[in-house]
Amino acid sequence: MHQTRERERMEVKARAPGKIILAGEHAVVHRSTAVAASIGLYTYVSLHFPTDSDNDDTLKLQLKDVALEFSWPVGRIKEALPELGSCLASSPTSCSPETIKSIAALVEEQNIPEAKIGLAAGVSTFLWLYTSIQGYKPAMVVVTSELPLGSGLGSSAAFCVSLSAALLALSDSVNLDYSHQGWLTFEESELELVNKWAFEGEKIIHGKPSGIDNTVSTYGDMIKFRSGNLTLIKSNMTLKMLITNTKVGRNTKALVASVSERTVRHPNTMAAVFSAVDSISKELATIIQSPGYNDLAITEKEERLEELMEMNQGLLQCMGVSHASIETVLRTTLKYKLASKLTGAGGGGCVLTLLPTLLSGTIVDKVIADLESCGFQCLIAGIGGKGLEICFGGSS
Repeated sequence: MHQTRERERMEVKARAPGKIILAGEHAVVHRSTAVAASIGLYTYVSLHFPTDSDNDDTLKLQLKDVALEFSWPVGRIKEALPELGSCLASSPTSCSPETIKSIAALVEEQNIPEAKIGLAAGVSTFLWLYTSIQGYKPAMVVVTSELPLGSGLGSSAAFCVSLSAALLALSDSVNLDYSHQGWLTFEESELELVNKWAFEGEKIIHGKPSGIDNTVSTYGDMIKFRSGNLTLIKSNMTLKMLITNTKVGRNTKALVASVSERTVRHPNTMAAVFSAVDSISKELATIIQSPGYNDLAITEKEERLEELMEMNQGLLQCMGVSHASIETVLRTTLKYKLASKLTGAGGGGCVLTLLPTLLSGTIVDKVIADLESCGFQCLIAGIGGKGLEICFGGSS
């Protein structure tokens, strides 16, 4: 009990990275291989419980980047969600449709502004994860993120992973060194538990997610992913990407559904498209893992990756998930002989452009200037970094 009391006086902060899909988005839902990588942009979640002297019985959630704050009396949560709160944190279960309805009612009471109503699913996920793992306890949870929302960089998964990690870190289900200074990683089995909870959270937001976003956010680096089986990939290349955010929002669930509808209408043709994507993903993973020691070998590998990216983009167009804004980015980067493809759900969102090792900085500056003049946001990111990490603060 003593350790539990100590833990409850602590603050924990978790961070989880965003992701890009290098190859295989959409096709992964139809049993093809996908390759994904973490990027060095993070979502942060901090959690602390009030002390007895605070006399506070509310659960508060602050979403700093969108300037929203929510609060619920814990008694109200208990009354609305009596079936949760048993705190079986070590065994994630899915959120039932009945519970989703009850949670939606709690969220509606908060009167989210119409312009930000898209965040309601994330707030519902927060309530479900919090109550399932921590029960009916008052707390303050603060979320900040370096990831643009709804742009295909895995912002919802990074939120689910960092939130699950913070909640589990102050539960009895994981064993961590609370005295450790600085960022700390979970053990393999604990990462697996975080990933399972985060996936259940992603289901509330996206319906039927592939599981790829939360897995990359949890483990970091690169992964090859097919039908729920993941393989961690050790990259032998330092890849740099220009990520262009078109700022065109899209509905992942609707795009996934539209690909499935097209598959029903053209089963044989779409099967061939998914099979081609599967081959692209496998070849891309092989190239990334193969050793390349000199500029010539690296340049040759980058050229092969560029061709694969272009082919993958063509197949995404066959699936009907491109968009006028994506085509503008493709045309602009093609002027500079650079290869690009959409990443994530498509229909807007972000576009990846490979920046070859020997490409001059002057050209990169020109490309960015061109893209920004179209109203797009550009980020340059190294690909394949650390996954989930947490750190503990003192009594607060």
